[in-house]
Amino acid sequence: MTDKGFRRLVLGLLVLNTFLVCALAGAGLFYVTRTPSAPVGRLPLAGEDLPAANRADFQKALSDARKAERPQVLAGQQARIEAAALMGQETLDRDRLAAALARAREAEFAVRAATEARAIDFVAALSLEERQRLAQGLIRREAPRPPAR
Repeated sequence: MTDKGFRRLVLGLLVLNTFLVCALAGAGLFYVTRTPSAPVGRLPLAGEDLPAANRADFQKALSDARKAERPQVLAGQQARIEAAALMGQETLDRDRLAAALARAREAEFAVRAATEARAIDFVAALSLEERQRLAQGLIRREAPRPPAR
């Protein structure tokens, strides 16, 4: 290698290494000085203000209601799959699509009604103070939230 080629190689490596060192320093500075992002607020649960034993019973009652309605959940999923398949066909059959979406909607309403009925049965056994706590949780859950940035 000639003296001139060697100098070009050294100069090129020096520029490359300077670039890499600056990039690492910038990344480190960014990592050290960055402000932590605001935590994403989770949706509050309606029964989280209940005492621990009641909260566990409430969650179990709702879970049991959903498990009991599993056939309806599956029927709703099947209806949505059928609706998606109908939308993907070359010619759209509006009547069959509307019927499939109606079946999905009815299944979802049935699951919700059964879950709410189980919740009502559970709430009927609570004291006034516990019912008020549950009501506050529902209000907090439905309260408007500030828009995400």
